[in-house]
Amino acid sequence: MEFKDYYDTLGVKPDASEADIKTAYRKLARKYHPDKNKEAGAEDKFKAINEANEVLRDTEKRRAYDQLRAGGYRPGEQFRPPPNWGQGQGFDFGDTGEGDFSDFFESLFGRSGAARHAPRARRGRDAHAQVQIDLPTAFNGGRTRLSLDDGSGQDRVLEVKIPAGIQPGQVIRLSGQGHPGAGGGPGGDLLLEVGIRDDARFKLEGRNVLHILPVSPWEAALGATVPVPTLAGTVDLRIPAGTQSGRKLRLKGRGLPGPTPGDQLVEVSIRVPAAEGETQRQAYEALRAQFPHYDPRL
Repeated sequence: MEFKDYYDTLGVKPDASEADIKTAYRKLARKYHPDKNKEAGAEDKFKAINEANEVLRDTEKRRAYDQLRAGGYRPGEQFRPPPNWGQGQGFDFGDTGEGDFSDFFESLFGRSGAARHAPRARRGRDAHAQVQIDLPTAFNGGRTRLSLDDGSGQDRVLEVKIPAGIQPGQVIRLSGQGHPGAGGGPGGDLLLEVGIRDDARFKLEGRNVLHILPVSPWEAALGATVPVPTLAGTVDLRIPAGTQSGRKLRLKGRGLPGPTPGDQLVEVSIRVPAAEGETQRQAYEALRAQFPHYDPRL
């Protein structure tokens, strides 16, 4: 087996303090954690960092390792523990079968060396899921129920608080609802990516919402005040005389709430009634006669 330089693994000097070792370990563990780093070799690096920390954070193991390292061993050199290594230090040299640590570690401290003290508490991994909500819930906030498979074929139901003004793609973090921890450590978090279902009346555009408003030809031509639905209830909107189909009117602050609230855009859509019967047909003929030079394609 090869000799391992645990100081080099953590990127600290041999005289590093406990605080230095703790800081270096936390920084590297965050960088190479398999949940965050998907690069090839990241998981092996993460395991090596944990092993180095297991030795250097423990006063007895570190003292014994320092004595061994002082013998001039170099990283990568072939290594076998010296005769009578570890006698009187209380390390376990029993079964050295497969474990979470390398052969090098187990040859020095035994398979149970990592468990001589109480198991180190480790936080569980974060879990990821999606939650779908409707647009009124995104506007008003509220609560929704989410059913998740806990991995054993059993569903667990969570009640999720939805903050007002949340947008698609935002993430809600549920503390402690991810994968369970080890050694009595806390569970990871559950990260819920929010999706918003399509709405029959409104289309979401960032924090703005778009509503298509049907109006009659005379409302568009003469102007009118008409009721318009919004996410906060119906309001009256003034349609200016001469409004063309496709024109967008703005209701300030009627979109999703937030530090800068969105607006509601109201797009006018002129709907022309069909002529039913001779009287209505004559009314259209009279209208055409009043605008003999009007060409909507110009």
